[in-house]
Amino acid sequence: MKRAGTLRQVSDLSDFSRGHWLRELLCRGEEPSHVEPSPDGQHLLVLQKNGPPPLPRVVAFQRHSIAGADLERSWQPPQPAVVGLLFLQSPVVLGSWVLAMVWEHGRTEVWHFVVAVGWQLLQTLELCQGARARIVSVCSQGASLVWCEERPPLGAQLDMSKCAFRFCVCARALEVGEQGVRLGTVRMVLHNSPEYQVLASPQHIFLVPAAAGFATTSKFLLIWHPETAKLTITAPSAGFIHSKVLHSSSESDFRKLLLGSVGLLSGFTPLDIHTSAVSNSGGLLLVSTKGAVNMVEPDGTQRHIFDLEVDSLAQGSPVQLKTFGSILACVLAGVLYLVDQNSGRLIEKEVLSMKEVHFLESPGEEDSIQLLTQAGIYSFSFSKPEDSSKPEPCLVEMVFEEACRYYQRRSLSSSKLTVEKLKKGGAFQAPVALAAILQHSLHQKQKPAQGLQDTYAKLLSTMSLELQSYMSLELLKTCVVCAPESEVESYCKELVEQEVSRILHSDMDKDNLAYLNSVFASFPKAAWKATRSCLQLQQNGDGLLVARATPEVWKKVLGGPQLDDMGQNGMVPLFELICASFLRFKPKWLPSFVELTQQYVGMSWAYSSKEGPEGRVPLYKRALGVLARKNKHSEGDNEMELELLLCSKRPKAVLQALHLLIRLKRWQRVVEVAEKFSKLSPLLNKEIFTTLLAEFAQHRELDPYLDRLWPLCPAELTASDILTAVLQHLPQSQEDPVPFSSEGNQLTVGLLKPLLQRVVQRPSVQNEMYLDALQSPTFPPPTPPREH
Repeated sequence: MKRAGTLRQVSDLSDFSRGHWLRELLCRGEEPSHVEPSPDGQHLLVLQKNGPPPLPRVVAFQRHSIAGADLERSWQPPQPAVVGLLFLQSPVVLGSWVLAMVWEHGRTEVWHFVVAVGWQLLQTLELCQGARARIVSVCSQGASLVWCEERPPLGAQLDMSKCAFRFCVCARALEVGEQGVRLGTVRMVLHNSPEYQVLASPQHIFLVPAAAGFATTSKFLLIWHPETAKLTITAPSAGFIHSKVLHSSSESDFRKLLLGSVGLLSGFTPLDIHTSAVSNSGGLLLVSTKGAVNMVEPDGTQRHIFDLEVDSLAQGSPVQLKTFGSILACVLAGVLYLVDQNSGRLIEKEVLSMKEVHFLESPGEEDSIQLLTQAGIYSFSFSKPEDSSKPEPCLVEMVFEEACRYYQRRSLSSSKLTVEKLKKGGAFQAPVALAAILQHSLHQKQKPAQGLQDTYAKLLSTMSLELQSYMSLELLKTCVVCAPESEVESYCKELVEQEVSRILHSDMDKDNLAYLNSVFASFPKAAWKATRSCLQLQQNGDGLLVARATPEVWKKVLGGPQLDDMGQNGMVPLFELICASFLRFKPKWLPSFVELTQQYVGMSWAYSSKEGPEGRVPLYKRALGVLARKNKHSEGDNEMELELLLCSKRPKAVLQALHLLIRLKRWQRVVEVAEKFSKLSPLLNKEIFTTLLAEFAQHRELDPYLDRLWPLCPAELTASDILTAVLQHLPQSQEDPVPFSSEGNQLTVGLLKPLLQRVVQRPSVQNEMYLDALQSPTFPPPTPPREH
């Protein structure tokens, strides 16, 4: 249900010092002003760069007419301009802050406001180390400043290819103490780079390519993680993510950083970015020129949130973005959009009568959005519905929205299906029936079928169990929200189990798979227990792993989207998710689980069918891929790799495992594997024996196992074949051979004698072909009786 909102004026700017001048500044100029509110909401700083006279300036306005010295700075172009107004927390007094005014040429003025005294300049510092540097973008994170500066070449170089990478990104701590303000050492984040706009979230720095940048470098974003010194390259729309830890300043060279990815990045399309801002959750909000609003997470993944009702956005069209709790507020062309960040649903759309609008902080009021306009400050508050205990309209709206997506995917028509068309068309009765059932049943416990059609009443009786499950799930979610911290974990485990079970019984599309990825990442242990419960995994009396999952669940586990369907956008298929859980919580069960899945595949899909999971990448290889992606590798990984290769029982995998054992010099296990898997097929038997015969010719490690090795000799090998193979694999000696060596590690005829005797004494294949005929009691056979 759309929450009704009311817009009311809370200030006409008369409660600000020089409020009339504040109103004039907001009305001046063709380009909108930049407004920065202080953390306590008592000050407004207005930065007006371009416009008619007077000069460009920064002016501070105090609320409630706080007395004291004013702050006003102006400059005359082409003098250096102010590029950033940043509020930093001051450790001197709890809850206090200072203002850092950063100028284009690197000068930084640190200001502090004292009640009854006014604005005081604490100190003036030089942020850049070079006199010719020019700051193009700056942001703050904690007590540090991060900026992108231009460093012009020393000579008058006209070659644009040499001048393109003349920018660098730096970071520097700004410490405010009782003794004054001090700058820390410069930390080089990136050098020899193109121009970037830097945007700070609480834990990360986003580097967005400038609009005037080169097409090659505008195809990806960069995300810097200061705590781990990691830089992530991401092209969100293409699903490309690559991270690298910068151990030294030499590794922060932009061109060296892209050296391994330049070929792949060159094939991507340039990013479509009109406006960018950081959300309160730490993600990067991007608005495209087509009006699409997307969120780039700190790990480089991207998700779509909403589409603004616009055909295209011109470069100069201002778009204001800000998040308030889970609500995204956006102002475009005098229209206020309020969107739920989690679901992407439009909560409210309000046409404003103001041309220029700025968002302000609403301390302590999560459900209130404050707007600054030329006429004053307005607050947009949500009013609760008359009966807030009945969320049916919201649920009904979600039913129709989901139905739109469902039918649109299966429609051959190019016209877009909307909720209004779905409600009025009458062609699709399923969402209408479900909406009616939900409206009349969920909150009418005494007479659940009252007011329903007979057909709907029958459907209600059929859906009663599903409705009960839904209600219990909603109740559990409410318990999670309201529970104390000590009980949250137990509720979360139950919630995760229900959610995993629900998705495994639904269509495994990319949206559900992305949701499962987030569940497994946020609640790994609860997701593991939920998976065991859904698949009914347990050990039988013989210690073997068994699963009693239904065929439908198995198909969801094995038949969902695979890696080649999803790109590299951070998601992994469900089979890989489960394998990763096995590796983390029960690694000994993983080979048995892969073997179980292969047995199910053999029963459900034809051999090498492209429809099944084995038609693309074998399951054991997918499990090996999960093992290879582990963050920390241990000694047991070799044993796990062996078990995964052997449990597949595929000839190539068995031979790969055999070679791995030989490389590890585990000869006892080599012979055991050879004895076990030589029985699978004559061809595999021959490959195994020739491999071990080559090893036997090179060293004496297999000598203690010859009595177990010679019986594996295939029937078609002759003495000549054996001697030829041995001679081909004899180790090359640097000295002339002598009859009697003192080393004692050379191959002798005596070691080969038992094998050659076995081969010579064995009946030939041709003799075996005619053996039955030669041993028949009568030869030739008797004449069959004549038919009269």
